[in-house]
Amino acid sequence: MIFVVITAVAWLQGCWQSTAGERLVEEQWTAPRAGIMLSMGRTIRANQLIEYEWVLLREKDGALEYEAHPSAQASAVFTSRTATADEVVFENPTHDFPQRVGYRREGDSLLAWIGGTVAGKPRRVEVPYHRVVCP
Repeated sequence: MIFVVITAVAWLQGCWQSTAGERLVEEQWTAPRAGIMLSMGRTIRANQLIEYEWVLLREKDGALEYEAHPSAQASAVFTSRTATADEVVFENPTHDFPQRVGYRREGDSLLAWIGGTVAGKPRRVEVPYHRVVCP
């Protein structure tokens, strides 16, 4: 096992936004402090809230735990499998969907994705973010 500390993913810190037509996705991450980072996000379409989520990212047993609390769904915990200067991937093989959550930094952009299988078929959803000034 590779020991991972929260500062390894400090590059998530800040405000991120993705737009497509009337759809706006926002995600905001706090700075790493006391072994944790917090995130809140929301998806809006035509000025209506579609969904929201908050995340607790924490150090635990030499890895990072991604504890997601999405709207209208049960909470789920994913454990880091990869954490580099530009990418982090979390996994929970027993979760229905997704089984994996990932973030990859690409310059001043961020690709967030969820993936896994649904009814035995592979599925992946990507959200390409760009950095924005936090409100």
